[in-house]
Formats: sequence, structure tokens, C-alpha cells
Amino acid sequence: MGALLANRGEGLLESTLSWWQLAGVDVVVDDAPRNWLLPIARPVPIAPADHAPALDQAVSNDIPETLEALTAWLSDPANLPELGPDRLAASGSTASGIMVLTDMPDPDEPRLAKLLDGMLSAIGQNRESVYLAHLAPARPPGGILDSRTEAELASIARRHVALAAPRMLLLMGDATTRALIGTGFAQARGKAHQLNLDGRDIVAIATFHPRFLIKQPARKADAWKDLRLMLETFES
Repeated sequence: MGALLANRGEGLLESTLSWWQLAGVDVVVDDAPRNWLLPIARPVPIAPADHAPALDQAVSNDIPETLEALTAWLSDPANLPELGPDRLAASGSTASGIMVLTDMPDPDEPRLAKLLDGMLSAIGQNRESVYLAHLAPARPPGGILDSRTEAELASIARRHVALAAPRMLLLMGDATTRALIGTGFAQARGKAHQLNLDGRDIVAIATFHPRFLIKQPARKADAWKDLRLMLETFES
């Protein structure tokens, strides 16, 4: 738990203010004065265990059963050849207990990278301290996953998350939310979901993908609410 907010004091305050700036917040309006530095005391409700689609048996027989073997398998262009050869392996560390899952690698886009770094900073983390992975290890042509490939990747992702065994899973975007929670993004937001993957209990929070926030900057304030919920849940 201590690893989540290693730089709690001034470092966390600075990163939080930085995220507010990214979110477009420049004034606080409330009915009463508030001490934002007080620890969060209220309990966070967790939704009942979600029933994500079961791991397909034909797929599960081919998926490696250790994290190291699975990441190597995903990096091999011979596997899931429809995605192409330009693979991006998972990165970071599982030690923090936090895993971040996006749908696919993005083109080198400075604004996207900056926004992702800002979101991680807002929860006291960075790319090295969290375990950052993708539903698809490569970006398919046109950036679109067909339904068959997406279903196969969902089964693989559930094994991937189970092997990484995070305490907290942050799902970015609709595809990852459907794959792990089994519902659409709109229905999943705003609550913590208790998942059971290969016998491991993992709490998942859904938030917007940075790609969406670049196009819809007004939703950055809602993304901040998701990150607050993640912190509250992790510390409860």
C-alpha cells in the first residue's frame, strides 16, 4: 500500500495540481471551505463481482502460464499475426500493485504521452512504477480490431492480468473495459469492480483513454474523478 503514494507530501500535491491544470481546472467552487490535504476517510463501495466472459478453452490451451512467458509470446510476431510485426511489450513493474491496461499502442504522439504521464502522476506513479500493458501488443491496420480478434485478445488479457496479479487494475477505454469487466465503458465508470481471474481477486476501475481526452478535453475533469476513485479504493 505504501508504494502507491511514495512521494506523498509536496510531490503528490504538485502532481495533483499539475493534473488539474491538464484537466482545465483553474478555480475551486464549493458550498463550504475544504481542506484538500486531509486524508480521505469515507469508505468506497465496491460493485459485486463482475462476470466477465469465461476464458475460451481453445485459446487458454495456447496461452503461457507465467508472466515472463506470456510477455515473450505476445512479442513474437508469429502469434496473432493479424496484428503485424511491430510489437510493444508490457513495461514497468508489478511491485506497486497497480496495472494499467490500454487497448493498443499509439503512434508517437507527444500530447498523448504527456497526458498519460499526467494521469499517472496524479495517482503518485509513473511509467516505471506501474505495470503498463496493452490489450493488443501491436496496432492493427487502421487502428481497428475486428470482433474475432478482440474476443481472442480479451481472453489473453484476462490471463495476463491474472498473472500480473495487481491489487488495482486501471482500464483505459471501452475495449479494455468490455474485455475485463464484460460491460460497456459508460456502464462501468464510476464504481470499483471486483474481478475474480484465475482465483485472484482484483479491483478494476474504468477511465477514459488519453486518446479520447485529447479529442474531448472537457472530459478531463471526469477522468480526474475516476483517478480519485482509484486512490480512495486502493487506500480503503
